[in-house]
Amino acid sequence: MMSKVVRTITRLMTPAILVFGLYVIMHGHVTSGGGFQGGAVFASAAALLLVAFGSDRIKDHMRIPDLTVISASGALVFIGAGFAGIATTFFYNLFVGSAIFGHVPEFGPAHEDIWTGGVIPIMNIGVALNVVAGLTAVMVVMAITSSKTGDGE
Repeated sequence: MMSKVVRTITRLMTPAILVFGLYVIMHGHVTSGGGFQGGAVFASAAALLLVAFGSDRIKDHMRIPDLTVISASGALVFIGAGFAGIATTFFYNLFVGSAIFGHVPEFGPAHEDIWTGGVIPIMNIGVALNVVAGLTAVMVVMAITSSKTGDGE
């Protein structure tokens, strides 16, 4: 476990990191980013928590079965988005021009309007859930293994 200063800064920074990760996920269709990048930002918050508070304290909150459910949920969201417009084509951008994700974007350069993504933000959420769960599971297993062997903390 790290010093009180590191733990305090971690408590202050973790919500900001999570909000930035959500921004990257939800704006992935109009800016550089998306589900993978936003999921990696979310997982960096988990890494920060593991370093600041130690694996013994964090492993109770980040359990592998819970992460497996999150990963499976992300896969189901992604597959559901793929099959949502199957009457037209696989991964048809079903929600563009609908009440869910807004109006049809104008032709030309990106206008950076979040409400033009259609099904893409939903797919980004599915990918992000999978990435968050996968990267966090890897870090938790590495932290638990290193603390059992005496190499960590």
